[in-house]
Amino acid sequence: MNTIYAELLTPLQQTRVDVFEEIFLVFLGLGTLVGIVVVAYTMYNAYKYRDVEEQAAEDVDRPTVGELPVGGEGGKKLFLSFGLSAIIVVSLIIWTYGMLLYVEDGPDELENGDNVEIDVTASAFAFSYDYQYQDDEYSVTNELIVPQGEPVEVDVTSSDVWHTFGISQERVKADAIPGESDETWFVAEETGQFENAVECFELCGNGHSSMQHDMMVVDADLFDAAFEAGAVGELWDAIEAGELSVDSSPEELDQHLEDLEAEEEADDEDDDEAENDNDDDGDGDDEDEADEDDDEGGED
Repeated sequence: MNTIYAELLTPLQQTRVDVFEEIFLVFLGLGTLVGIVVVAYTMYNAYKYRDVEEQAAEDVDRPTVGELPVGGEGGKKLFLSFGLSAIIVVSLIIWTYGMLLYVEDGPDELENGDNVEIDVTASAFAFSYDYQYQDDEYSVTNELIVPQGEPVEVDVTSSDVWHTFGISQERVKADAIPGESDETWFVAEETGQFENAVECFELCGNGHSSMQHDMMVVDADLFDAAFEAGAVGELWDAIEAGELSVDSSPEELDQHLEDLEAEEEADDEDDDEAENDNDDDGDGDDEDEADEDDDEGGED
């Protein structure tokens, strides 16, 4: 990103949502201000040049139909109005362009390579995610889990037909085209489990309407701990089951993983005991069959 724009936009380096809301509010405010000024000036002139008998004899410099008004004082007012309009419009263009450059390039954290990177592959009718974070990898389908307040870089493609990966609440939309990739990013500010937050916005077949799934935004420390432990899938399952929350601490995750391990060990012990019991029953059956054979031999 250009250095000048980077310096100007440093206070705004938050999320895509913040950027688009900022642009919307600035244009809304200026549009409202301009509307008020135009309407007020129109009403003023309508009142000033109203057709009344008392002003008929006065020497009033009224606008003439069919002639271009030059304004007062030799056109200075007209020149001033056009000049101010040009300054406002050009300033808006430059400012908006700088903001959109930030949306295009993303925050500085993306350049450091310490952020979460996700390769998204769209197919009929699901999204597959391949995570790269902290030198670890994780793959899953239709389960998007991201850390709160951290930039997430997304690289989108398709394995069959055209799709569009989108998250409305994060102002994210990227085309998924076979053989091509589309990069975007976002920062999720609020934790929570958001139902059907991820959608396909391109008509892609009979199952297009069902090509959507939930997104989880969890505490950043909890996300880091899950990746370090290789337990991202377990974290998703625990949150869905209500055993953990999106705001749980890493210590609670560690305790949950220990409980899972203890349960697995107990299940393994039960399975071993069941196998031993089956073996004992089998040995008893063999002994009974041998006794029966001996009895039959004695009778012969």
